[in-house]
Amino acid sequence: MKTKDFSYDLPYDLIAQSPLDRRDASRLMLLDRKTGAVSHRIFTDLPGFLKPGDAIVLNDSRVLPARLLGRRTDTGGAVEVLLLRDLGGGEWECLTRPGKKTLPGANLEFGAGELHAVVLREQDGGNRIIRFEYAGIFLEVIERLGRMPVPPYIKAELQDPERYQTVYSRETGSVAAPTAGLHFTKELLSIIEERGVHICPITLHVGLGTFRPVKTEDVTDHKMHSEYCRITESTAETLNSVRRSGGRIIAVGTTSCRTLESYAGQDGFFRPASGFVDIFIYPGYRFKAIDGLLTNFHLPESTLIMLVSALAGRENVLRAYAEAVKERYRFFSFGDAMLIL
Repeated sequence: MKTKDFSYDLPYDLIAQSPLDRRDASRLMLLDRKTGAVSHRIFTDLPGFLKPGDAIVLNDSRVLPARLLGRRTDTGGAVEVLLLRDLGGGEWECLTRPGKKTLPGANLEFGAGELHAVVLREQDGGNRIIRFEYAGIFLEVIERLGRMPVPPYIKAELQDPERYQTVYSRETGSVAAPTAGLHFTKELLSIIEERGVHICPITLHVGLGTFRPVKTEDVTDHKMHSEYCRITESTAETLNSVRRSGGRIIAVGTTSCRTLESYAGQDGFFRPASGFVDIFIYPGYRFKAIDGLLTNFHLPESTLIMLVSALAGRENVLRAYAEAVKERYRFFSFGDAMLIL
């Protein structure tokens, strides 16, 4: 299976540069995973496709303002650090720029001295391990000094950082938003709950590994980076009850899907668990946890379009994407949505 098999042509002007004025005003493509048939709706129609007794699973991770702009204390030269993963003890795995100026031993400063850091070592692949020194609570310092790390294909300045958070975000730790959830409003969630649909939170802290391009010619040679996720006892119990009663489990986003598939047994039932997972889902994978998926439109040749293709079939997905291009859907993080059932 070749990476190029998951390519498609996308006009640049279809990449959404900013969110819509209203979250739930986005378009919604319906894709029948068995027949490949598509139809076109709007996101506020979503409750009509959910049944009493179903469950939708939301990733409640909150994006950390993980982009830090500072300087090197020896020369005063500018430096940019992107927090990737908390290693404990004040140490983080990070991306840095310029890389040649942030070698082990480099001392960095942010926010007029409010936050100091030293580069400890370089990882394979170029990431840096950095130890931070600060007064108070680290996440509070980052909330003051950090900027939202929007994807590089978004060139427009984000006017309201909360628009890159879901309305139900709670657990800070992601470096990118679980974007399928950006379409929901609190009002729409209330309508869904009133229909008798269970709303179940899970947590997966999104890392850059989810979005890194697949550089191998053969899909199976690609290695996913691990990400922390958690299913609570309450969510596991609710999902197991839904499973026993014949309801459907619909993941909101590929992150929710990967969490559920990681912690479901072969019988489709769930256990409360937490830890780092690196599951890579591509065509040929046999799903055991989910019955449907709500997702955005993803980059060509990405692990995300491979996951969607595993669920609905590569040919079906590529035809649906071609239809989305023809109908001028908005793509990627601030773009429109697809519901696969």
